[in-house]
Amino acid sequence: MKKSALAIAAALLLLAACDSDSTDSGAAGGVGANGTGTGAGVLGTATDGTNITDRVYFATDSSVVDSEGQSALDRQAGWLKSNESVNVTLEGHADERGTREYNIALGERRATAAKNYLVGQGISASRINTISYGKERPAVTGNDDSSWSQNRRAVTVIAN
Repeated sequence: MKKSALAIAAALLLLAACDSDSTDSGAAGGVGANGTGTGAGVLGTATDGTNITDRVYFATDSSVVDSEGQSALDRQAGWLKSNESVNVTLEGHADERGTREYNIALGERRATAAKNYLVGQGISASRINTISYGKERPAVTGNDDSSWSQNRRAVTVIAN
């Protein structure tokens, strides 16, 4: 009985993991750090034709927006200023290490840090919502530094 329950639970977890990529960056894409991360989406296109990626990445156990993240958020802010009718949701994510509760709180701090940066660049706070998924929606599966680094992120998703 216990083995079959474990097998069913494992199958459900695999199905949930397969669906996470489609919900992670939203149907319309978002904006991020360097545009080279696996699975990075695109929020829009800058006036010079470059894509504005949807992700800002963070160091382990950190919600500090580093210089690379600031550069990505600067591009996002520019795009949002030229698309004033667009509202966004900032999704906070964490890697798989740590408890669910810790990672939900860390994801919220990451989403809030990205929101605060955009607000500091002149984007109205009323246009930006935040949500934390913690470790529940990994962009990449794996138990190594490469995977973990891609899961420590904030993703900007078009909300309207």
